[in-house]
Amino acid sequence: MAGAAALMFAASASVLAAGDAAAGAQKTAMCQGCHGIPGYKASFPSVYSVPKLGGQHAAYMVKALQAYKSGERSHPTMRAIAAGLSDADMADLAAYYATENAKSASK
Repeated sequence: MAGAAALMFAASASVLAAGDAAAGAQKTAMCQGCHGIPGYKASFPSVYSVPKLGGQHAAYMVKALQAYKSGERSHPTMRAIAAGLSDADMADLAAYYATENAKSASK
């Protein structure tokens, strides 16, 4: 069990290392509709504040996207978006948003 966890961590770390922020900047269109609006609150499936992505840690973002894709996290819109992302897409988006200033509006 510990070996499997270590292997998964190593695989995730290698994906993160391969993240290309410039490529990620070209993939943000699907994120901007919610995460690019300062103070935006989603109303489906319940009302909540949509988090800013700029300045988030890349490892956290990849893990969150993987959890949406696998169904571990259950937000229907995010699950649908993550389902279409490859590991490289996730790493690129995470690399891009990790370099963005958290105080500015996310793209």
